Amino acid sequence: MVRTPPPVVVGVTSGQPDAVVLAAAEFATRFGAELICAAVDPSRYVLEERPDGSMTSASFDPDSLEQAAAEFDPGLRDQIERVLHGRPVTWSTRALAGDPARALGRLAGTVRAVMIIVGSREPTIRHGFRSFFTGSIAVRLAHGQHRPVVIIPLNPVPFGEELPWDEG
Repeated sequence: MVRTPPPVVVGVTSGQPDAVVLAAAEFATRFGAELICAAVDPSRYVLEERPDGSMTSASFDPDSLEQAAAEFDPGLRDQIERVLHGRPVTWSTRALAGDPARALGRLAGTVRAVMIIVGSREPTIRHGFRSFFTGSIAVRLAHGQHRPVVIIPLNPVPFGEELPWDEG
């Protein structure tokens, strides 16, 4: 009997630096695991979740005429395909809905992922302000998971330098 290693889940967003997917692919390759690239749409809610972690969803907007669907952004899929082209990793995508930390955690539990990988927030005032109100997805995952959460640093600020949102 051949055992398949548990997958690696990575949270992806449009416009995200390629470093997150590249690092996640490296982890998945070293574990011999599938890489599941998951994008979460917080403007939708889950209607049904399938055994593979995929789902159907609907818009929170009561005026929306959209059908229940969870489609992965084709542009984001193309970006991931470009980044992973030629790399020895099996990968797939999942379109999720709702709160990003909960959705990624739920997917990781459903597929029994070995870890969840996310990018750090960018060190800008806008991202700091948004994180103040919504909370960091990485921090919320780290405190609410029974599996490791790996944070890939984006534009790290060296120790001893002030973060942009701490500046006078």
